[in-house]
Amino acid sequence: MISDQNIQLDAAGRIIHFLSVEGLSAKTLVNILDHAETFTSVGDRTVKKVPLLRGKTVVNLFFEASTRTRTTFELAAKRLSADIMNINIDASATSKGESLADTLRTLESMQADMFVVRHQDSGAPAFIARQVASGVSVINAGDGRHAHPTQAMLDMFTIRRHKPNFGKLTVTIVGDIKHSRVARSEIHALKILGVPDIRVVAPKTLIPAEIERLGVSVYHDIKQGIRDADVVIMLRLQKERMSSALLPSGSEFFNTYGLTRKNLKFAKSDVIVMHPGPINRGVEIDSAVADSKQSLILEQVANGIAVRMAIMSLVVGNAAL
Repeated sequence: MISDQNIQLDAAGRIIHFLSVEGLSAKTLVNILDHAETFTSVGDRTVKKVPLLRGKTVVNLFFEASTRTRTTFELAAKRLSADIMNINIDASATSKGESLADTLRTLESMQADMFVVRHQDSGAPAFIARQVASGVSVINAGDGRHAHPTQAMLDMFTIRRHKPNFGKLTVTIVGDIKHSRVARSEIHALKILGVPDIRVVAPKTLIPAEIERLGVSVYHDIKQGIRDADVVIMLRLQKERMSSALLPSGSEFFNTYGLTRKNLKFAKSDVIVMHPGPINRGVEIDSAVADSKQSLILEQVANGIAVRMAIMSLVVGNAAL
């Protein structure tokens, strides 16, 4: 996998690509969160647009299916007044033998200013960032098991709006840690922002080797893992990325690791519940919890537009300097 380091920042430390939160400073992450706050009201306007990316062209380059992420990036680009192009990879030249680098050259000849990339291979967005011309930005919309940095940032934004003091939080992440790029990005973001107690809960088959090196505590009992937690983040089971031997059945997982009202009582009374979506009701989370006042799942989706607007406006602005 190609490293993100020394690619996403320019010589002055400004972010020109957004490939991973790993290696970024707390100041940079807070700047993104603060910037996102300025965009939260755009959706309430009669005309839901600001002119920051007027005249810029954003290309959604998705090699892996996604509805939620692609749609929020598209809305974010449109609200920034950018021109948006969605590339159907199955019908593109890459499926006919043309190399990815050749496809990028073709798109750049159309004066594309930004590529939003989702790819099944870890490191693909970093590879693309190394290939694009100067002044063109790349945003990672999820790559393999590696990273999903914009999801992590919208989750940090959601947490901060309800629990603003990261330095006093206990955050528990429950579910398929092993195959989750969201979990990895969130752990890095939480550590950078100063969260002192980060926990992961999963069966042994869904815990990556040596994950403790990232500064987390590992639990195999959900009641112990969420005890006194301020934030509980549930993860989708990545069935498309695991062998059947790792997980006997969805119902068995729910019986042991599913988030129910009964289990949630072990967390703090003002706990907030999150999930990057799409949720599997009755597998990772009970409907009574997903639809409760403690759940911020729909708020996460709305916040994703503002956060992605912030990231897109920042990287394009810096890349153009």
